[in-house]
Amino acid sequence: MPTKSKKSKSAGRFGPRYGKRVRAKLVKVEEKQRVKQKCPLCKRLGAKRLSKGIWKCSKCNKKFASGTFYLED
Repeated sequence: MPTKSKKSKSAGRFGPRYGKRVRAKLVKVEEKQRVKQKCPLCKRLGAKRLSKGIWKCSKCNKKFASGTFYLED
């Protein structure tokens, strides 16, 4: 099984399918959703995405619903 290249990042799993623009947009969304984000409750960097729209803050230990892919500022 071929490995994904650095240029295509996480969208390398799709190979040549779906077009360059679509895969580039997907990479931007996935990079943003996988990093810790600012918790709306305690205002500290610690919220991680558990599933679609479900977030949990590691600092204040609260679970809440918000944006699907990333938290809005």
